[in-house]
Amino acid sequence: MLMLICVSAPSFMLQLDANIVAVSLPSISTSLKANFAGIEWVVTAYTLAFASLLLPAGALADRFGRKRVLMSGLVIFTAASFFCGAAPDLATLVAARAFQGIGAAMQLSAALATLSSFFKGDERARAFAFWGTVVGIGIAMGPIVGGLITQTFGWQWAFYINLPIGAITVAMVAVVIDDSKDPGAVRFDLAGVATLGAFLFLTTLALISGNHDGWTSPHILAELSGAAAFLAIFVVVEKREAYPMVDFAFFRQPTYLGANIAQFTFAAGLLTMLTFMPIYFQHALAMSPRDAGLAMLPMALPLFIVPRIVTALLSHRLSGRVLLTAGLGLVGAGLGFMALVSGSLDYRLMLVGMLVAGVGAGLLNGETTKVGMTVIPPERAGMASGISGTMRFTGIVLGFAALGVVLFSRISAVMTAALPALDDTLRSGLIRDVASGGLSGSGIASASGTALHALALKSFAQGYTALFAASAVLCLIAAILCWRLIRASDTPPIAKKQRGASATISAPLAMAAKGPD
Repeated sequence: MLMLICVSAPSFMLQLDANIVAVSLPSISTSLKANFAGIEWVVTAYTLAFASLLLPAGALADRFGRKRVLMSGLVIFTAASFFCGAAPDLATLVAARAFQGIGAAMQLSAALATLSSFFKGDERARAFAFWGTVVGIGIAMGPIVGGLITQTFGWQWAFYINLPIGAITVAMVAVVIDDSKDPGAVRFDLAGVATLGAFLFLTTLALISGNHDGWTSPHILAELSGAAAFLAIFVVVEKREAYPMVDFAFFRQPTYLGANIAQFTFAAGLLTMLTFMPIYFQHALAMSPRDAGLAMLPMALPLFIVPRIVTALLSHRLSGRVLLTAGLGLVGAGLGFMALVSGSLDYRLMLVGMLVAGVGAGLLNGETTKVGMTVIPPERAGMASGISGTMRFTGIVLGFAALGVVLFSRISAVMTAALPALDDTLRSGLIRDVASGGLSGSGIASASGTALHALALKSFAQGYTALFAASAVLCLIAAILCWRLIRASDTPPIAKKQRGASATISAPLAMAAKGPD
């Protein structure tokens, strides 16, 4: 039981941190005088480092020992959290966030590899269910804790809170976990690391910069071309590598491909909302950080509650194929409803959509990783967990940047149509101010008072309508693909008689997966 807690605690800390920071972003923006692009980099620096290094971290864990990599990641993440909180300016914060991402990649990949290698068969499925529940707790607590901390102590404590959690987790891991590694992992795929990192960096840089510099700008086109070239090189390198960081042979299995599509889409379409929506609540609905955090509960709480329901009532009745497809369908439906009502600027109308999307997210959380791992041999656990985590956090990186494009483009279209005669430079400045949430700041108020503020609020709301709609379409398309790709025979329901069998799962783990009565 202690071992299960040790490998789940790092994921809890990461999810708690991510959602606390999401609620704190408007306060960070005001304190450090950051525009929309700057705030994007507070998120992107972390997730870009995270996504780029998850696969290498999995390979390192397999090669040098999972406990060693896990403890190193925890130390780096905890130390970087201190420097994030102490950052005097945006550049320092972004740099410290990148180091946080490095530590996060190491600890998550090593923790999932440890979990997958230690537990086998149905026991592994229940371990992932417990892991999903712990992650859900972090997601559910994040908005509340983030709002309270930001409003009471300041945004710096959104990072300082990691210090005691990290110290306790390091001590537990040192005592409880036995080291393990893959004896077949004899070398490190440096070429794969470099080309994948370059692809993700150039793609994200182009998506973030394109709004401001123009999509036909020579350097934007060069960045996109370079990203495509590095992706192609990465595929070639991995196919020639004797012990690749990504074994593309696994993607020939429809179930594994479908699970990773679900993982990517879940992150890009839903997990990004945990960052975008607190900004919407604080700026469009004029909520305080504390209230914005509480407002996220209808979406966040199901990520904690629903995995427990899946474990207790659904896992022995429904296949992984059904659960993933239903989850994506519900997320798409919920986001679609939010797109219809977000323009009203009435939180009460959004509640239904948030609840539906939250229930769908609860089905997906943990289940996506579990379904993908069912067709992977235990000795490649590090590689497989790295791919799963990379899909999730690449989805957050690219989803956040791409949805930022959707948001910015819609705001720009509305503002341009309403102010066609305004000087281009002034209008561009207003658009950037609105996209950053500056609906009542000096840039808006000094131009033409109440009428322009109303236009800014309208364009901001319509930007979020487009953002929700784009996410909904993405999730519904992914639901169709998952139904067609994932095989029910690969992810059958867990036989009910096995759920209580002592030979299948230890008593402590069974109690952990089931939860208290």
